[in-house]
Amino acid sequence: MATIIDGKAIAQTIRNEIADEVRSLFQNYNKVPGLAVVIVGTRKDSLSYVSMKRKACSEVGIRSFDIDLPEQISEAEVVAKVHELNDDPDVHGILVQLPLPKHINEENVLSEISIEKDVDGFHPLNIGKLAMKGREPLFQPCTPKGCLELLTRSGISIKGKRAVVVGRSNIVGLPVSLLLLKADATVTIVHSHTLNAESIIREADIVIAAAGQAKMIKGDWIKPGAAVIDVGTNAIDDPSRKSGYRLVGDVDFKEASKVAGCLTPVPGGVGPMTVAMLLRNTLDGAKRKIVQ
Repeated sequence: MATIIDGKAIAQTIRNEIADEVRSLFQNYNKVPGLAVVIVGTRKDSLSYVSMKRKACSEVGIRSFDIDLPEQISEAEVVAKVHELNDDPDVHGILVQLPLPKHINEENVLSEISIEKDVDGFHPLNIGKLAMKGREPLFQPCTPKGCLELLTRSGISIKGKRAVVVGRSNIVGLPVSLLLLKADATVTIVHSHTLNAESIIREADIVIAAAGQAKMIKGDWIKPGAAVIDVGTNAIDDPSRKSGYRLVGDVDFKEASKVAGCLTPVPGGVGPMTVAMLLRNTLDGAKRKIVQ
């Protein structure tokens, strides 16, 4: 049976470390890190993510700047707000909750965030540096960074291993493959046009599943003893639940847990790590500014 990687517990450990550092920053410099969370409109899922991020900030002593903008706001007004936050010395990180309403071009807004406050790590300059050998981005994207942190804190070495990333999204698949490459893994990306995906995945020592397809990866697709990080969060119908649905990953957990060496559950695996890495990035951004 696979060892279950407890993302919740690992994320809590990291949050405790961050809280300690925030405290000492305040004691030594009388300043605390600040994170501005910008939300446009009232999408239910976005609202719940945002409130979770703001709550997490208050738990570790990071000051949260709540920027709630109306659905109908113009793109120019959102950009103006971002510029205002760029200029605010108490704000060390800016996060724009995606997706934005249809009439606003996400790229236009995100590229206006100062690279020094891009705690999501999606600024083209940060991604570009991530892709280049010998360069370091100011921030790594939160979910991919969380995936690697789960591996290293679970004692799994990455160097020289064969890693397969399932999915090539800008948010997870692509940046996590770049991070694995930086950590000296041999990386293959599997996507919707890949032939014989199953046999490629079966060769992996490390599998990062980020395809957004419920239970797509079966137990017999996994090499015995492999480390499996499941980034997928898919709602499937479950009449026995009060909500009428339950969350599952991209990996068939029941099957995979009989074959894999270690495995993250959904929920309680990668999810809590994403928020912990956001807090970490905000703290790092603040330290760059405050500790000269």
